[in-house]
Amino acid sequence: MSKVYQPHDRFFKKAKEQGYRARSAFKLQAIQARFHLIRPGDKVLDLGAAPGSFLQLIGKLVGLKGMAIGIDLKPIKDLKKPNVKTMVGDILDDNIYHQLGIGRFDVITSDLAPSTSGIKSLDAGRSFQLNEQVLKVAERYLKPGGHVVMKAFPGAEHDTLLKKAKGLFKTIKVFKPEAVRRSSREVYLVGLHLKS
Repeated sequence: MSKVYQPHDRFFKKAKEQGYRARSAFKLQAIQARFHLIRPGDKVLDLGAAPGSFLQLIGKLVGLKGMAIGIDLKPIKDLKKPNVKTMVGDILDDNIYHQLGIGRFDVITSDLAPSTSGIKSLDAGRSFQLNEQVLKVAERYLKPGGHVVMKAFPGAEHDTLLKKAKGLFKTIKVFKPEAVRRSSREVYLVGLHLKS
């Protein structure tokens, strides 16, 4: 008998208890525990940042000397933290980055996902297109030696995405945090050390 889908599982409850806006905070927490990407004082860019749970954790990790910037097409409710800033817009709009005046970032995170249709090949294809955009942003706005994290749904283009990422980063890891639902095909690609 197949396992019943439980939207309110222990990670959902844990997020509520700890004040996170979504369970995804625990996905990033697991990635951070494994790869130690974000350090105090870092400038981190979060793409597809709504509702803001990645930003909540990033703000803690970078500390007051660091900065977390979130971009999404949807407005993000103010996190009321001096080291967290959010902007509404397209992640490929260079004007946003010029407005920020930061230059390049130490780490880029992305929890971007397409509106899922339930058709695996279609969803994987849309996810691939979003991740191509993330890699474009990384090429322009990530410091040499910097890291990227992006959500992916493996499909026909997965090998192409891995190949593109390997062209930019010294090391690529594929990681499935425990907070990802067992029924989900979702994984995270971690690109370590952007080549200069």
